[in-house]
Amino acid sequence: MSLPAKNNANPPAALDRKFCVAPMLDWTDRHCRYFLRLISEHAVLYTEMITTGAILYGDTDYHLQMDAFEHPVALQLGGSDPADLARACVLASQYDYAEINLNCGCPSDRVQNGMFGAVMMKNAQQTADCIAAMRDAVDLPITVKHRIGVDDFDSYDFLCEFVSKVAASGCQTFLVHARKAWLKGLSPKQNREIPELNYDRVYQLKRDFPELEIIINGGVTTLEQSQAHLQQIDGVMIGREAYTNPYLLASVDQQFYGSNEAIKAREKIAEQFLQYVDNELCKGTKLQAMTRHILGLFHGMPGARQYRRHISENTYKPDATIDVLTTALAKTTGL
Repeated sequence: MSLPAKNNANPPAALDRKFCVAPMLDWTDRHCRYFLRLISEHAVLYTEMITTGAILYGDTDYHLQMDAFEHPVALQLGGSDPADLARACVLASQYDYAEINLNCGCPSDRVQNGMFGAVMMKNAQQTADCIAAMRDAVDLPITVKHRIGVDDFDSYDFLCEFVSKVAASGCQTFLVHARKAWLKGLSPKQNREIPELNYDRVYQLKRDFPELEIIINGGVTTLEQSQAHLQQIDGVMIGREAYTNPYLLASVDQQFYGSNEAIKAREKIAEQFLQYVDNELCKGTKLQAMTRHILGLFHGMPGARQYRRHISENTYKPDATIDVLTTALAKTTGL
């Protein structure tokens, strides 16, 4: 089966981060990104965080491979050693990523134990050294994703000092989750919900650093909210809502990038993803690895519950074939 062709007749001169889908651990893998790209041609997609150790000492191709159709894609790295980050960037540069992002916002224990993620906000100079090494290693945009504070280091002055030092190393783009991170006492899930959102602090950051590109993240669930944020900052990043309700992206190209293309129907997206699944099954990819990402495609539509249930109850079986997906789709689309 032939897969859909990406329209690259007029590629953008620079990466347009007006609308981004956040890096989400265990979620935004290459299958998820292919699916989301079927919905929006222009939204900037981010990989799940990949550690420098996985790239340098693991199966590099497994972690970094992607389909050209996924572009534009940014790679998010987790690490705190400048030399390791530089080496990982060199390897990643062979895979045609549009950007490499350093994770300075994840609060999970497994990230803290490696002394990277949100804990890096406590050492702005080390973060700046990492960015400088990454920029020296590759000719790609190097960006940072971080929180507005960490633990008791949550003053606006602390945030400004972090941004100022990292910017001095050459970083021009900051993806800011508008919550602080608590490294002790809260789980990663709680860190996405309990710390209070402070969008005004991110807006103020843009006013005080007008030369920097500031992308806001955290608690954004609608395109209307995204448009409102864009009155204050340069771009918006949506996380879990884009995963659980992916058809939210259906009009992103029209609303944020001036596309005149018709909004693609859910049925068309499903039909095109079926072609992708068929091709990947021939390569030995497990069905469940792909179908787990599309459970939300018919969110809020008649038959959506039966569709999700059929996929969840059948794709894990050893003898599962693409027929599981076609049967599930028939429950809501008639395909």
